[in-house]
Amino acid sequence: MINRDELLTEMKEEQRLRKVLRRLLEGYLQEKGNKTLLEENRFRKIIRTLIKEATSAAVPGEQPQRSTGINVLEGLLKNIIAIVEEDYKALTTSEEQRSSFREHILNAVQNSLKPAEVILNKPGGEEELEEEVELDIDVEEDKFIPVRDQDEEPDPEEEEADPESFEQISGMNVTGRNFASITFNKVENQILDAYESLGDKEDRDVFEDYLLTNLKLYFDRFEEELQPSLPEPESPDYEPNGEEAVETEEPELEI
Repeated sequence: MINRDELLTEMKEEQRLRKVLRRLLEGYLQEKGNKTLLEENRFRKIIRTLIKEATSAAVPGEQPQRSTGINVLEGLLKNIIAIVEEDYKALTTSEEQRSSFREHILNAVQNSLKPAEVILNKPGGEEELEEEVELDIDVEEDKFIPVRDQDEEPDPEEEEADPESFEQISGMNVTGRNFASITFNKVENQILDAYESLGDKEDRDVFEDYLLTNLKLYFDRFEEELQPSLPEPESPDYEPNGEEAVETEEPELEI
């Protein structure tokens, strides 16, 4: 007959062994799971790296190439935007001054490109124009020597000079107009040199379109940067001199 104490001892030992085996099994499975997780993470990092390298290598070929007109315009904007910004932000008296400045600059830029556009778009361009001018010159030299002002022939370049690019817009603020005129004189030659450097009409069209658009966008940014911060909320207990407001009661008049 089995002793009761021995049976209990065997049962306890069996339970202990089961607990030990369970812990060992759980440890094994956990270690295996951790290894699997580490392997998965490692492979994921490798895949991400490969995808990133493949994407970065493919991007330059997928992006559309910018036109030469845009490249020339970018260089121009780096030179003139700081000048335009400084003069625009000096007009702090009223928004009307800045609005006038903006409209006059945009109008002047557009007007300055028109004569150059006509010449460059003409068949033969500047070379043909120079040939026409040379054909109009008389081969014989004039023997008359003028010594009085009224006898001197006017300079044909002055007579045929193109009208000024800067046009005054009626109804606009005068101060803004004057500032715009000064600013445009600083940047006009740079704009024309950049525009005339482009031999393809497609590049010139893109240059002009993007130039006007970017000027408008920059003017918008300048105006936003000039706007004052939001006003502080009013407080009935605040006095400008820093002293707290004191409520006073009016004395009652005795009758």
